[in-house]
Amino acid sequence: MVLRDMVRDPAGAPARPRPDTEISFAGIGKRYPGAGSGEVVALTDIDLEVGRGEFVAVVGPSGCGKSTLLRLAAGLEQPSAGTVAVHSDSVGFIFQEATLLPWRKVLRNVELSAELSGIDRATRRERATRALQAVGLADFAGTLPGRLSGGMRMRVSLARALALEPRVMLLDEPFGALDEITRLHMQEELLRLYRDNAFSALFITHSVSEAVFLANRVVVMSARPGRVHEVIDIELPYPRERDLRFEPAYTDLVSHVSRSLKEAC
Repeated sequence: MVLRDMVRDPAGAPARPRPDTEISFAGIGKRYPGAGSGEVVALTDIDLEVGRGEFVAVVGPSGCGKSTLLRLAAGLEQPSAGTVAVHSDSVGFIFQEATLLPWRKVLRNVELSAELSGIDRATRRERATRALQAVGLADFAGTLPGRLSGGMRMRVSLARALALEPRVMLLDEPFGALDEITRLHMQEELLRLYRDNAFSALFITHSVSEAVFLANRVVVMSARPGRVHEVIDIELPYPRERDLRFEPAYTDLVSHVSRSLKEAC
């Protein structure tokens, strides 16, 4: 089950997460119906916490349940076993695609999540305007999404999440469809927003180098059924500039995560 604010385990007893925990997965399993009487086990025995202000990236082979883990945290799916606890009602979700409404101009797209959350018009307009300024798209507020590049559309998606003023940000491979140059720029943009807004982040990616560049910790998952194979601390200081990618400490960590991923597969 997914719990918010009041956190209890499946038996009804009060859970005891660390006081600085924003997201916790305890004994998580997820099964899907299969053909005939069979079933697909996507996740098993997942125990993981994301602390307040922490940036956690998850890597693993295709089909290991990375995106399923994120959907469980978002409440879009329910676990088959265990407990997911999100200790905030202020959660932003960024999908693999920008998922903008093509008939709504950029500002109105950014307002959408706040609108669906019942935030009054004046407040959501103020937040959306501020969020567009934060991602450098204030001059495109009156533009339709179809006239934007892929990177700009993803920045609109980031702004839409920021307009909720989230304490928790859930990101499902948001840069996977971008070209390499745009992707590197968006990584730096996300780190700037992380620094400025002090949210906690759970970030799903297939890219080891991206995970190391962004995160405080990298979680390496095994092939299906997905388990936590290793959690690796990324002891690189913030702010992280693009030249960090050429530093030995960074390349050593990329190698460490890559070896762990190979073992997990």
